[in-house]
Order: sequence, then structure tokens, then C-alpha cells
Amino acid sequence: MKIRTLLILCVSVFFLFACKSKRKRGAGLTDSSVTRKSSFNHLFFDSTYIDYFLEQNPQYEPFSEQLDDFYRHRNFEFAWFDPKGLAEQVHNFMNLQDNYISEFKDSAMANPELQRLHDSLDEKVFKPVANDSIILKTELLLTAQFFRYASKVYKGSDIDAQKLGWFIPRKKVDLSALLSATLASKTKDPEQYAPQNAEYKKLQEYIGRYVDMQKMETRDSIPYVSKKGWKKGDSSLAISKIKKRLQLLGDMPGKDSSAVYDTALSLAASAFQKRMGLLPDGVIGNKMIAELNVPLSKRIRQLLINLERVRWMPAENDSNYILVNLPEYKMHVYERGKPKFDMNVIVGSAANSTVIFTGRLKNIVFSPYWNIPESIVRKEVMRDMQMIPNYLAKNHMEITGHKGDLPEIRQKPGADNSLGLVKFLFPNNYNIYFHDTPNRNLFEQNSRNLSHGCIRLGEPKKFAEYLLRDKPEWTSQSIDAAMHLSTEKWVTLDKTVPVFLVYFTAWVDDNGSLNFRKDIYGHDEKMGEKLFEN
Repeated sequence: MKIRTLLILCVSVFFLFACKSKRKRGAGLTDSSVTRKSSFNHLFFDSTYIDYFLEQNPQYEPFSEQLDDFYRHRNFEFAWFDPKGLAEQVHNFMNLQDNYISEFKDSAMANPELQRLHDSLDEKVFKPVANDSIILKTELLLTAQFFRYASKVYKGSDIDAQKLGWFIPRKKVDLSALLSATLASKTKDPEQYAPQNAEYKKLQEYIGRYVDMQKMETRDSIPYVSKKGWKKGDSSLAISKIKKRLQLLGDMPGKDSSAVYDTALSLAASAFQKRMGLLPDGVIGNKMIAELNVPLSKRIRQLLINLERVRWMPAENDSNYILVNLPEYKMHVYERGKPKFDMNVIVGSAANSTVIFTGRLKNIVFSPYWNIPESIVRKEVMRDMQMIPNYLAKNHMEITGHKGDLPEIRQKPGADNSLGLVKFLFPNNYNIYFHDTPNRNLFEQNSRNLSHGCIRLGEPKKFAEYLLRDKPEWTSQSIDAAMHLSTEKWVTLDKTVPVFLVYFTAWVDDNGSLNFRKDIYGHDEKMGEKLFEN
């Protein structure tokens, strides 16, 4: 009797599961060409988990077809994780979604469970395992939420999973094939799900130009200089090569290829240096020669990687916002969608890399205390306290309490405070904010990835004046006085300002010039390993 009951139960469960599995599926077949060798990623999961996921998360049932099609097109390869953890696209999508929620006041779009899982995984260094239930749940939540987002932004739940799949590459591609597809798309009508950010089209145009330039590129490298650098009046065969290279790249007009450093070359060298983030002094040294010697094939690869990132940028609008491009070491302030002013910044070092995300600037804190992070207290302050007598008093620090055996330490307001005289807060999970610094000399360096992770501003008072421009009581004098108090003073903005921390090593500036920068955190290298075949 027990066996018969068990059999009936098993059959009932089978038919129950079968009925639930009869939901309409996409017509696409599983792409067996996506393998661990060819894929963008080598983590895969069992297709049956999608049914289980939808049973546990019925709110995503309207997207069951898209979910199934999306993963069949990938042969059930993970989209949001790679062997080193969360993929770059995760941060990009969460930022994009947060921007939408904030812009349209659509809090119903948020998924608190996904946010919690993302935040917990984002704080860890780990190697994902395909059969880990938390990893797999996060993977499918991200995809389902992605389709939910797309249905809102692109109007309608009948979105094409394969077309949206271009956001998240499924397998490595041949560089020439990707180039052909990118260039071919310029001649067609805009893709239904094409980026709404104008930067995409600008980069795409330059890719076409660089492909044409590559056909004219010579393989002769420019020799490095043994002295301080070439200047006006110098002559050398190397100068002739430099002129030809600058003419090819579009920085130098005309066809002069003489071996003499003249005024035209000086102007062209300065223009090129500015595009590369070098000191635009016109002196041709080894740093400039190194940039000139970068093969165009490598530049094209760099452009394609950054084209991937632009796909995840929010649509451009005519609002006020702040954009910090980390590899550029520059803050850009936009008012009504137009450039207002720029400012040099210092970002996190490679060991303390500044996180890429979106936030909203809410508070200004004049004469701030610096509540020293636990990690810095443990690694640096405790060491210095043991080595240097009266270390805390000498550095205007004080103990405010204890957390276990570790003291909680803060630095008092003043000219020596590590945060300088003012800080600007945009609440986030990473404890990143803008602030002043007493070390003004650091802004003279070209490479400015020097901080513990927060962003130091070159002109903090100017920024405060801009944010408080609509408050008559905040004059230049009152702001200066607030920056020199003995205790901190908080000011809450009437309207928060969007902040975008982005990572572009190639972009087209407001003057239409193509810029390149160093891959300071190695993100390009990681993306390139996933995108392209060796």
C-alpha cells in the first residue's frame, strides 16, 4: 500500500511538473556552438533550473519565453558571472536600473532581494561555482530583472531575447568579425534596442576612421629619445616619422615630412598630448612616443571595449548632472545637459580602486571630521601609533570609542584634515564621496590614481559655490567661513544631483576629439580577454 501510494505521488508530481513546464517557449534551438572553449564565460547551468526559478519567482512568469530563449541562445552559459566573480555588466546594469528608478520615480521596479544579493556578492572576492544555489539564483534574478527593465524602457513585454542578447556577449568573437558587424550597423536603421546615448554613435564613427587608417599604417616604430625630448628647432629622422604619424592620426594637417621640429609640429604635438592625457607642452618625450607607437589594431580593440560600456550608459537628457571619468582623472559638471565646467580629480589607486556606480549628491559637509575607516586604522594608524610618539595628537586625531579591540578614531576639522575643508556626500554602499585635500601638489601630476578610493577635488570651493548657487545666503565669504569652523556643518541640497562614476579609456569629448587613456584598473584587459579570441 505504501509503495502504491508512493508511485501515485511520484506520478502526480511528474504531471504537475509537466503541466507547469508546458508554458509557451521560444522557437529558438539551443546553440551548441557555445562551449567552454568558445564562450565569453565557462560557467554553465542545467536548463531545468529555469522552471524551478519561475515557480519560486512567479512575478517573472510574463518573461518566461524570453528567459528560456535567452539561455538557449547561450547554451545555458552564465551571463552575469565569470570565473573571477561578478562581471562588469552587473555593475553597469544595476547602475542603469537605479538611474531609471530615480529618474522616473518608479520604486516598483526595484527588487530588494536582488539588491541584497548583489551587495553581498559585490563585497567579496570569490570564484563562482555553477551549482552554487546563491550564485545561480542571482544569475537568473539579474536576467529576469533585465527583461523587466527592458519591457519598461523599450515599451512592451514582447521583446526579442536574441536582440537584447547583444548587451551581454555569449561567446568570444573574432575581432575582424566584430568590426564588420559594428561598421555594417552604421548603414542600417537604428537597432530597436540601440543605446540612447550619443557617445555610442561618436565612437562608432571613429572605429570606421581607424579601420581606414589601419590600411595606411606602416610598421616602422618611432625610436625613443635619449635626451629630455624633441623641441622646436631640433632635427632628426625620427621627427619626420613623428610628423607622418600625426598626419595619419589627424592631429597635423598637410603633408610636410621634413626632419625639422617647426611650429606646425609643436601645435600638433600639443593636440595629440592633450588627447592622450599627457602634459600638452609640445615637447616630444618618450611618453608621447610610446603613445604614438601604439598599433592601430590595439586602438581599435580599445574602442570596441569602450563601445561595449557605452551600451550601458543612461539615455542622455537635459538635466543637471555630474560625471567623473576615472581614467581621465576629471569631473565634468553638466547644466541642462550642456557642459558647465570641468575639474581635475584624484581617484583611487589600483589597490584601492574607485568603484564605478551611480548615485545622487545630497549633502555638503563643511569643516568635516574624518572618521577613519576600520581598514585604515588597522593597517596604518595602529602601526604609526606604535612607531611615532604622540601620533594621534600630532595629527589632530582622537579616539571616540572602541569596536572590539580596535579603537574608533577620527581626525578633527582643520587645514591638516585628510578630507580638507569640505566633503560632498552621495549615499552609496561603497562609502565613496568627493572631498577636498590638504595635498594640493598632487594635482600637478598627470597620473592621479593616488587615493584610498574616494575622489579628491581640485577646486572644492568652486564646486560648493556651484551647488549652492540658488541660495543667496551662501556667498563666497560665507562658504569660506564655513570651511574654517572648529566643528562640522551640514547642508542638505533642496534637490539631489545625479552623479555618474564611469570608466572610459576611449571617448569622444565635447570638441569632437577622440581621447585615449591608460587602463588604470585593468578593466579593459579583463573585458578584452572575455570578448576576443586569442
